[in-house]
Amino acid sequence: MSASPEPPAVAAEVFGDRLGLAVDYARLLVTDGVVRGLIGPREAPRIWERHLVNCAVVSEIIPIGASVVDVGSGAGLPGIVLAVARPDLHITLVEPLARRTAFLSEAVTALGLESTVTVVRGRAEDVVDGPPAGADVVTARAVAPLDRLAGWCLPLAKVGGRLLALKGATAAEEAAEHRDAVAVLGGAEPVVRLCGEGLIDPPTTVIEVVVRSRPKPPTRAAGPGRDAGGKAGGRTSGRGRSRRG
Repeated sequence: MSASPEPPAVAAEVFGDRLGLAVDYARLLVTDGVVRGLIGPREAPRIWERHLVNCAVVSEIIPIGASVVDVGSGAGLPGIVLAVARPDLHITLVEPLARRTAFLSEAVTALGLESTVTVVRGRAEDVVDGPPAGADVVTARAVAPLDRLAGWCLPLAKVGGRLLALKGATAAEEAAEHRDAVAVLGGAEPVVRLCGEGLIDPPTTVIEVVVRSRPKPPTRAAGPGRDAGGKAGGRTSGRGRSRRG
C-alpha cells in the first residue's frame, strides 16, 4: 500500500476546516482505493494535485445548498470530494459497478458523510425516474464524450439545472463539436468554465450545460409493422455504451 502524501498548501485554502476529512479520504484512496483497483498505483503520489484539489475547486460554481448527482462516480471523484469540501451540498453518487459502490458506501460511512451523501447503484438511465432526478447540478468526470454524457445526465437535472462535465485541454473543441447534439437534448450552448484560477495551475476545465427544456418525444406515423396506435410489432434493444454512466 502507498502512504498518503502530504497535502499541498493550496489544499488548506480549498478545504478550509475540512482539510482533516480530506486527508482521511486521500488515505482511503491510496490504500483501499489502490488495492481494489479504483485508483492506479501511479496516481497515489499525485492524489492531491491531480484528483482532490482538481475536483474540489469545482465547488466554486455550485450554489449553496444545491442538490448534486455525480454520474459514474467511480472512487468518488468528484462527488465525495465535493461532499468533503461543501457540507451544505446534498449529493447522490450514481455508479453501476458493485465493487465501486461498495467502496463508496464504506468511504461515506468512514468519513461520516451519511447525512449528506447517498450511494445509488445503477446507470444514469436506470435512475432517471428515481429520487436523484430533478437535481440542481449533475457532475461527471472522465465518463464519456459530451454528446453521450448529455444524453445520460441532462434528464437527471431540473429545467434550469446544470451539467458540469470535468474535462481536459480539448474541452473547447469538444463543446463546439457536440453543441448541436446537446441542443437536441434540451441543453443550452455549452460553455467552458475554468475553476481554481489563481489557486492551481492549470485550473480545472469544466463544460457547463444549462438544461433549457425537455425534448419532446418524436411523433411517429402508422406504417408497416406498426398499428394505428403507434405500437411496433417487435422490440428493439437499448443503445450500446462504451463507458460507465
